[in-house]
Parts: sequence; C-alpha cells; structure tokens
Amino acid sequence: MRLPISPYGIKELVIFAGGLLLLALAAWLYIHPAAAAVPAILVIWVVSFFRDPARAIPADKSDLLAPADGTVADIEEIEDSEYVGERALRIGIFLSVFNVHLNRAPCSGTVEMIDYHKGSFHDARNPKAGAENEALTMGLFCAEHDIRLVVRQIAGLIARRIVCRLEPGSVVGRGQRYGMIKFGSRTELIIPAERVDKVLVEIGAKVHAGETILARITRPDREGGTESCA
Repeated sequence: MRLPISPYGIKELVIFAGGLLLLALAAWLYIHPAAAAVPAILVIWVVSFFRDPARAIPADKSDLLAPADGTVADIEEIEDSEYVGERALRIGIFLSVFNVHLNRAPCSGTVEMIDYHKGSFHDARNPKAGAENEALTMGLFCAEHDIRLVVRQIAGLIARRIVCRLEPGSVVGRGQRYGMIKFGSRTELIIPAERVDKVLVEIGAKVHAGETILARITRPDREGGTESCA
C-alpha cells in the first residue's frame, strides 16, 4: 500500500518532525505538559505539508490539468520566447504553506528543456515573483496534440528548495508526480495562446494538481488552422 507521503520529502519529514517530537517531549518533562502543545502542532503541520493524496486523473486528454494545488492568482497573455516562442497564456497558481506541494504533469509528453534560474525570494503573491524569483522552467512537448508548453516552479518567500526529478529526454505521463516546491510557492502553466480553446478556471479558484482542469486546447487541422480537441 502506498504511503500518502511525498517521496520528495522523507528526509525533511524525519528531520523536522523528529526534532519537534523531541522538543515536545522535553517541554512535557521539564517545563509543563501544556508547553508541548506548540511543537506537537508543528509536527502535525510538517506531516500535513508533505502529504501526497491520491488523485482521480480526468480521462479527456484534450484537457490540461493543474500542475499544482492552490489558488489561481492570475490568468494573462504574455510573450514567451524562452520555449513556447510565441504569444502565450499564463495561468499562475499560488501555493500557501497549507496546500499540497507536489507538482504533477498537465499532460503526457517529453521533456525538452530544463532551465534552473537563481534569483530572489519575493512573496509568491508579489507580481515580481514570476520574473525575479528563483525558478525552474520545464519545457514539455506533447506529441499527441503537437503542442509545446511550459510548467514553471517558482520559489517564494519561505520556499527555498525546488525539486524536479525530470531531465531533458524524460517521458512523463498525464497527472504524474514529478517534483515539489518546499514551503510556500508559485507554479505557472504557459500555453500557446492560439491553441487555447477555453479556460475552465477563473482567478480565485481553488485547484488540485492532476485533477482540476485548467484549460481545453485545440489541435492543428489539416489545412493549417486549429480545431477543438473536444
């Protein structure tokens, strides 16, 4: 049976939870039983942070799934020259310290680019975060729909470590776990704007990685235009 704990957080879970349990025990024995409450509560939070709940992956492959849990912070068109190479739609998701922090692939595909960028640690809700914060950008090619898209993991004010277990050439399945950002962050999905048939979320919506549908895409038709994948 699969443990509902992130495979990317076992080390931190042992260190932080173990240390807090020892602190709670010391507080109980040498100060007062009530003094053990705070470290005990923090143990519960640490375990909760690294939780890995099962997700029901939607069957319709034309739907792009949320790459992270959290709240949709912005939906806007941008010029993306890093990988998409054209006008693109960016959907930004803010992850609080109470969200599940595992990242999942929005679609099946092959990783063509991994770019790690060192930077600042602005609050993930700050507009500067997307451009200036430490981030890892993954370029994913989905041959099934002939589309290139980007998933960007962005560190926040508290988050100081980005984990990505993929590399160029890796093949990833739709909804597959591939990494996480530890302790509060932001994740972006960037899609070629002309391939977006319909955005299925709005700003403020709560989303779940691998389960919530963010957008429906179109596919190129034989005459060079696009047609709905639905």
